[in-house]
Amino acid sequence: MKGECRDVMITIDYKDRRPIYQQLMDKIEELAMQGLIQPDEQLPSVRSLAVELAINPNTISRAYGELEKKGITYSVAGKGSFLAAGRDAMLAAGRQQIRRELARLIERAAGCGISKDDFLADAARIYDEGGVLK
Repeated sequence: MKGECRDVMITIDYKDRRPIYQQLMDKIEELAMQGLIQPDEQLPSVRSLAVELAINPNTISRAYGELEKKGITYSVAGKGSFLAAGRDAMLAAGRQQIRRELARLIERAAGCGISKDDFLADAARIYDEGGVLK
């Protein structure tokens, strides 16, 4: 399903294990990091995005609320939600999130007996293949 933020598509993958609100948050952050949504640019209204994606408006509201808590967006009463952070701030936040996820993966790998060399070799191969596991 698709919704437009300017000419940018927001999609939902119902096969994804992440909650829909999390998918929305991740997509908005990704679009901001790519520079496709600019600081102070208005995000689609809760109602319009809910209609376009055919999902509950409360789900959109939750995603927008969580983004605001993280400092990525801000809201203006009666106007809507806007992107707060610039691209550099978004990249820094994204990098920090990736580091947290990587730390959890390293902990799991070590717990499964995967050596540092094997972990790094697997990571390098998957990275070189564009993140696709073959």
